[in-house]
Amino acid sequence: MKVTIKKEDYEKLLEHAKSERPNEACGLVAGKDVDGERHIEKVYLLTNIDHTNEHFTIDPKEQLASIKDMRKEGLTPLGNWHSHPESPSRPSEEDKRLANDSRASYLILSLEDSENPVLNAFHIEGSDGEKTVRKEELIIV
Repeated sequence: MKVTIKKEDYEKLLEHAKSERPNEACGLVAGKDVDGERHIEKVYLLTNIDHTNEHFTIDPKEQLASIKDMRKEGLTPLGNWHSHPESPSRPSEEDKRLANDSRASYLILSLEDSENPVLNAFHIEGSDGEKTVRKEELIIV
């Protein structure tokens, strides 16, 4: 799967993630899914109600408002994003355990090296005992 995100949307994620440190930042991504390519057209910067650097829970009211906005804008929910303030851009065991939508792209922004942040997209599927993680091609345009 190829995923594209506009540079200005990447910058929004990055600034939000930096502002939330030391906690994880989180949100949703929406856009168009065309011929096996995902084009992120809007990012949602939401509240991590857990306020911790080890996991996130998206504020349910904000999540619902985001989904309503996506419908109004004619966008498709494509997945979610969150930051790893102190670890690499790859799904943690908890990320894998909580990944329950095999259609979603899971974007992880690592701030481990604050001078060189890393954003990756992943596809996660499978049952609780056996989750398969595949890195998706992510292009910042």
